[in-house]
Amino acid sequence: MKAFFLKMIDILKEKNAGAIGAVVAFVVAILLVLFGFLKTVFILLLTAAGYFIGTKLFNDRESIKNFLDKLFPPGRFR
Repeated sequence: MKAFFLKMIDILKEKNAGAIGAVVAFVVAILLVLFGFLKTVFILLLTAAGYFIGTKLFNDRESIKNFLDKLFPPGRFR
């Protein structure tokens, strides 16, 4: 099993679009079988939200500060 995953990682490092699509479809299929449709959709939405936050908001410190200011406006204690 370890050799299978190592081979998959090597294929993904080459950035083969077909292989990446197959791995994504495989992971989604496993999630559907294990958890069902609604839980899988929930997992995928949280994953997408985490990716968005990681790429857009946490690239620099200023964007983190602006995001937190939107959530918790600065008041008299800051």
